Amino acid sequence: MGAIALRRVEKTYGHGPKGVKVIHGVDAEIADGEFIVIVGPSGCGKSTLLRMVAGLEEISGGEIAIGSRVVNRLEPAERDIAMVFQNYALYPHMTVFDNMAYGLKIAKLPRAEIEQRVNKAAGILELGALLDRKPRQLSGGQRQRVAMGRAIVRQPQVFLFDEPLSNLDAKLRAQTRLEIQKLHAELGVTSLFVTHDQVEAMTLAQRMIVMNAGRIEQIGTPEEVYGRPQTTFVAGFIGSPPMNLLAGVAEGARFLVGELPLALPAPAPRSGPLLLGLRPEHAQAAEHEGWPFEVELIEMLGAERLVHGRLGGSGFTLRIDGTRVPPRPGQTLQLAAPATRLHWFDPVTGQRIDG
Repeated sequence: MGAIALRRVEKTYGHGPKGVKVIHGVDAEIADGEFIVIVGPSGCGKSTLLRMVAGLEEISGGEIAIGSRVVNRLEPAERDIAMVFQNYALYPHMTVFDNMAYGLKIAKLPRAEIEQRVNKAAGILELGALLDRKPRQLSGGQRQRVAMGRAIVRQPQVFLFDEPLSNLDAKLRAQTRLEIQKLHAELGVTSLFVTHDQVEAMTLAQRMIVMNAGRIEQIGTPEEVYGRPQTTFVAGFIGSPPMNLLAGVAEGARFLVGELPLALPAPAPRSGPLLLGLRPEHAQAAEHEGWPFEVELIEMLGAERLVHGRLGGSGFTLRIDGTRVPPRPGQTLQLAAPATRLHWFDPVTGQRIDG
């Protein structure tokens, strides 16, 4: 069983007053066979957390369990995991076959079993015609598939992916994401995938762990994280472009942004200073008088357009259909939003407030 449990996991570099804590008591339960993506900005601790699960970093506090075993003191080779790195880490003098088979040869498996495992993995990853080539004869996408094949042949309890698509161009990233999804559907192995790219996170994850400054901000499905962000950090990090956040003062069914009063479709959850969140695609043209949005700039993105401007002195972005006649810079649009699309946050703690 490849379930993973993280219980109050901490990481501190250094000792005493000069010690720097980078992971602050992380708790998470990952089910056997689940595909989890750990996402967050650079420096948030996501790769450090993955390396602690792998045994490449010593944990400073808490407990990590894989299956029924607590693995805090186990070496990486004893944890029954396989890791795929960003830089492929292939042996340049070996063929694709030998790269994929190397770990099995070290483990002294019978040659027939090694060939069977390598050929099966090569078939899954469409590498059958490349087994006699050296890494220098392969494209970046092919090298990454070889690195994944080397992990597959191990038949581990857990796959760990450390930003494996970062070195690929946009088209290859999209193709490799599909291959990883198919791979997980076929093998059903518990997988932890680290990335800073929210598109990768949203498309690959069954559940996401959103991290910030060594802490978990939210755990949930992509739909939950996008549709009900629990903090302003999640609201601003997940989504491209991110959620609009307007600082103001709520007075019943009115919200003051600076000196501009915005009529609300329903009263705010409480009176006083609040942050109002609205996704760019959820603002719509008002039937009558609405929120005055001053258009400044328009981006054409093919199937859609992004309209950037100001709402009561605050920056605001609107997403519209690419086939729609766009507004002109300098034009003022009247906007409205249904109550179900409004998100409210505490301006001090950044935590979500539900009505």
